[in-house]
Amino acid sequence: MASDLPGAVLFACSHNSVRSPMAEGLMRHFYGRQVYVQSCGARSGEVDGFAVTVMDEIGIDLSKHRSRTFDDLEDSSFDLVISLSPEAHHKALEMTRTMAIEAEYWPTLDPSAIAGSREQILEGFRSVRDSLRKRIRERFGTLAAGGV
Repeated sequence: MASDLPGAVLFACSHNSVRSPMAEGLMRHFYGRQVYVQSCGARSGEVDGFAVTVMDEIGIDLSKHRSRTFDDLEDSSFDLVISLSPEAHHKALEMTRTMAIEAEYWPTLDPSAIAGSREQILEGFRSVRDSLRKRIRERFGTLAAGGV
C-alpha cells in the first residue's frame, strides 16, 4: 500500500489558517514517514485558535504552524495538490500547467464562518476535522498505527 502513496502532497485553502493546516497535520500524523506534506493558502493568514484546539483534542499540535502562501513555498515539486477551497483550486490548476503535478479538489466548508457559542463553533471545527480525517484515510489508506 505504501507504494500507492504520493511522495509529496500539498494541501491548499484560502488562508492556510484552518482547513489546509488541519489536513497537513492529519496527513503528517498518518503518513509522515512515507509522504512529505506541506500546506499553503491562496492568501496569507494566521492559524486559527479553534483549529489548534480541535486538533489538540486528537493529539496533533498545530500551535507552531506558520501560515504560508503558494508564493512562500520553498519547494514546488509535489506529486499531488489537494485544494480545499475554490480560490486555492484555481492556484493549484495554474501549477499543473508548468509542472507534472496532479490536482484534486475537495470542497470543504470554512468553519471560521460559523457563528454561535464557543461550543457551537468548536463543533463546526470538529466536523471539518473529522471529515478531512475520513477523506484522507479513504484516499490514502490506513497504513499508520493508532486510532486517531
